[in-house]
Amino acid sequence: MAEDQRNRRHPQNLQGVLRLAVEAGSAADGPALPEPMSEERKEWLKGALAEVAKGQNSEVEQMKECMRVLLRDGGCERGREGEEEGEDEEGETEGALEFLSELCENLDNARDLMTLGGLDLCMSQCLNHPQGSVRWRGAQLIASCAQNMPEVQCHLLSKGALPKLLQLTDSDPHPTVRVKALYAVSCLVREQEVGLRAFLSHDGFSVLMRGMQSDNEKLRTKSSFLLLNLLTVHPEHKDTVLSMGMVQQLVSVLRTPHSSFHEHVLGALCCLVEESPLGLRDCQSPTLGLEEMLNQRAEDLQGREECQEELEFCKRLRSACFCGRQPDDSGMDR
Repeated sequence: MAEDQRNRRHPQNLQGVLRLAVEAGSAADGPALPEPMSEERKEWLKGALAEVAKGQNSEVEQMKECMRVLLRDGGCERGREGEEEGEDEEGETEGALEFLSELCENLDNARDLMTLGGLDLCMSQCLNHPQGSVRWRGAQLIASCAQNMPEVQCHLLSKGALPKLLQLTDSDPHPTVRVKALYAVSCLVREQEVGLRAFLSHDGFSVLMRGMQSDNEKLRTKSSFLLLNLLTVHPEHKDTVLSMGMVQQLVSVLRTPHSSFHEHVLGALCCLVEESPLGLRDCQSPTLGLEEMLNQRAEDLQGREECQEELEFCKRLRSACFCGRQPDDSGMDR
């Protein structure tokens, strides 16, 4: 092997190995009958693959070390140690959870953490930890692992993660815990039929309704966005939502001081009236005063570029509910 090949650094990941393979293939395109790979070349590639495997094993070891930190925190007898030592342990726990979340952006690592029992540990200890800073990082870790991973989603659902996350979303005293828990809920129910069934069985739509009525702006935004997504993808559940008085609740939310999340609320109302006589009738109820409110909202949003999608939802909802009932003098004709 040439000296420059001998001194070349081994690739640090699988992408690097694949790139080497492409380069080797390109170099071999010239000769009609390429020579067999030399033993020296074979040994070099073997070393490159060993470096990749070493890196993966290293990440597994790092996850195991993080789990040991979580176990040590969970096993300590709180209140018997000095306050400073307790703060150090909490800091280590928070750091371990953040590092695990970063590692588990890699889907293979998320699967490995599940196999190692790390997710079960997170659910049993971190989501029930007395410190909110640990609880929200535990919820963040679950969300990181569950994204786009049906295998991990099913495992978490089978272990009862969803009702616990809904409970945290609904009533945890720490605002960030509620937001992160709802994020994890979203990762478990969107495009996941088993998760959606569990969400319905645990009255998840009521949790979203209360989230939109909270004083936590981020929670209101995430709650309304998840509601809009679920109604868009699963219109078969409209009747369930309508039977809860969702139209009346959403209109009540729209009467609060204007916020960017109102766009999602109006979108959800549009979903509820389309191809639904019950939703249409609820929106047309004179006691709601929805038409007048939509006219005023459209007038307020005119010319505001950042609110164009909300304005379009206003037009769409008014057209569906009130078109033809009165002359359109609001400038909202489509």
